[in-house]
This record gives sequence, structure tokens and C-alpha cells, in this order.
Amino acid sequence: MLEQLDTWDKQALLFLNGFHADVLDPVVFYATRTDFWIPLYVFLLYLIFKNYGKAGWLVVVGIAVSILLTDQITSGLMKPYFERLRPSQDPELEGMLHLVNGYRGGLYGFASSHAANTTGIALFVFMLFRGTYRSIGWMFGWAAIMCYTRIYLGVHYPGDILAGIAVGLAGGYTAFKFYEWLKRRYNKPKAEA
Repeated sequence: MLEQLDTWDKQALLFLNGFHADVLDPVVFYATRTDFWIPLYVFLLYLIFKNYGKAGWLVVVGIAVSILLTDQITSGLMKPYFERLRPSQDPELEGMLHLVNGYRGGLYGFASSHAANTTGIALFVFMLFRGTYRSIGWMFGWAAIMCYTRIYLGVHYPGDILAGIAVGLAGGYTAFKFYEWLKRRYNKPKAEA
């Protein structure tokens, strides 16, 4: 059964990775980088502090916890445990993938940290602002773009991405619950003397 799943995963990767255009290569290559999204992160900080004032630091701590959880679970636990080669590192796929600028990523790819981190942030921000900004669901579009860049670049299988999304959903939800606990703990009204 696992062999069949692996075969389907490779077939899906080759199919999805096959949709590329030279003009998109530099765009996708930079879109997968964290620094490319600094304007988005600055905008999110603006929204956080605009809506939460000084208590915005609690939100930032919650987002940091989401990233810490998702990144440590994928990079610190899953990748070393499963030791599944990235497609770009897999000798069976040599010459079959579209790679950009020789980028191959690290050795192991299961599960995708990019998918986990961005999905975790997207869920956290969605849960935070869903009652304030009806259009905040676009955060999941951002996470989906980040996930697809990893397949486009040939550094993750679709299964790596799906596992990363699952970790991201769990991490984002857990971090949001932690943020709510922090908020209750540190935003208590002071008792009168």
C-alpha cells in the first residue's frame, strides 16, 4: 500500500511540476522565499496592532508559537525520522523534474515546513480576524501559493505538502488556543484595592 501511495505521489508531482514556464521561474523562485513576503508580514503586524493595541504583542507571541510548533514538528521531528528524500534529491527522478536555478533544497522533504508554517499562520490569522475582516480567508490563498511553489520547484511531493498542511492546521489551532489562554491571563481587569 505504501509503495502504491509513493507511486501516485511521484506521478502527481511529475504532472504538477510539468506545468511551468520560463517566465514564471524567477517569480516562483522568489515567491517561495520568506523575505519576498516581508510586505505581507508588515501589513499583518499593522492589522494586529491597529486592532489590538498594546495587547498585539500577545498575538505576535501566538503566531511565533505557531511557527515554532510547525517548524519543529516538520524539520526537527518528521524529516529526520522519515528520511524521505526530496524529489530534487531522488536519483530515480534525476532529469525528470523541472528545477529552477539549480535549487534542490535540503536532503529530506517529508513533511513540508513551508506548507506547515504558512498554513499555521493562515489559520491563526483567520481565527483571529474572521469576525473583523470578512475577506481574511485570502490568507489560505497565500498559503496555497506557497505550497504550490514547492511543487513547482521540484523540492516537495504533493504528499509532503498535504502532511505539512495537516501539521500547520494542528499547529495554528493549538497556537491560537494558547494565545486565547495568554489573553485571559494577561488581560484580566485589575482588582480594586
